[in-house]
This record gives sequence, structure tokens and C-alpha cells, in this order.
Amino acid sequence: MTSDADDALSWDGDDDGTVQKPVAKPVEKPVQKPVLPHGWNAVGKDSESVGRPEDDIAVAEPAELRPLSTPMLLIVGIIGGVYLLYTVGWIVGGLKLQGSALFLIPGVMYQVALWAAVLAPALWFVAVWLLTRRSAGWIRVLGLLAGAVLLVPWPFVMTGVVGS
Repeated sequence: MTSDADDALSWDGDDDGTVQKPVAKPVEKPVQKPVLPHGWNAVGKDSESVGRPEDDIAVAEPAELRPLSTPMLLIVGIIGGVYLLYTVGWIVGGLKLQGSALFLIPGVMYQVALWAAVLAPALWFVAVWLLTRRSAGWIRVLGLLAGAVLLVPWPFVMTGVVGS
């Protein structure tokens, strides 16, 4: 029985001594010489080894963006859902207050303010998403939570769907 198990775990030619395993070669990193800002001159020992920014075209490469981790993806998804509910709340609450608000301000002003309030959660989410691409994760979460606190649809919260 053991010979069958050994046969199942091996291929023909595994015991062949002519097969060579690949040897890992050490990776050589290119040596970058220090670069001085424009207008500066190197003086002293080894000053000729210091380069200029115009000598080396690729001075700094942009860092690659890392994908979101699972907890960060969950947080962004949950807060994005809250922002979507805020948008619906601003629509419902704003339309509910339209009749009483038209006594105080003209209709055009009310419509502009209503649509600015409706678009505010989406604009905040996009702004935080784009402005914190290269920042730490906690900064993105802090920006999204600040928007969740600031953009609460107060007309919907105070009157609800039925109203008072």
C-alpha cells in the first residue's frame, strides 16, 4: 500500500540527477547618486559624484496606489450607503418643506438650495475619495465621518415622512 501512495506523490523522472534546480541570482539595485536642488553647487570631497536634477530625468517616481484592505472597503461601503440615505433624506425632507419655505424665500432660491443639499453628500464623498488617495487610511475615514456628521438631512430628521 505504501508503494501506491509514493507513486501518487511523484512523477516519472523526479529521481533523475540531471535535472538542475534554478539558482536565484542576487538582485542588483541601481545606485542613485545624490541630487542637489537647482542653483546649488557641490563642494569638497566627492563633489563630482553629486548629480544635477537635469542630469537625471527620472528623479522621483510616483508611488503606486495600494488596493483597499477589507476593513477599509467595508467602512467606505457603509459610509457610502449612509451618504446615499442622506441624499434620499434631503430629497424627501426638502420637498416636504417646500410649501412652508416659499413664504420666506423665492422659489428659484429654494430650488437651488434644495439641489445643492441633495448633491452635497455625493460631492463630499467624491472629494474625500479623491483628496485622500495617497493619505493614511485613518484620514480618509475621518473625512468620511466628518461628512456624515455635517450633512445630516435635518428637514427629514425633524419632520420625518409624515411631518408635523
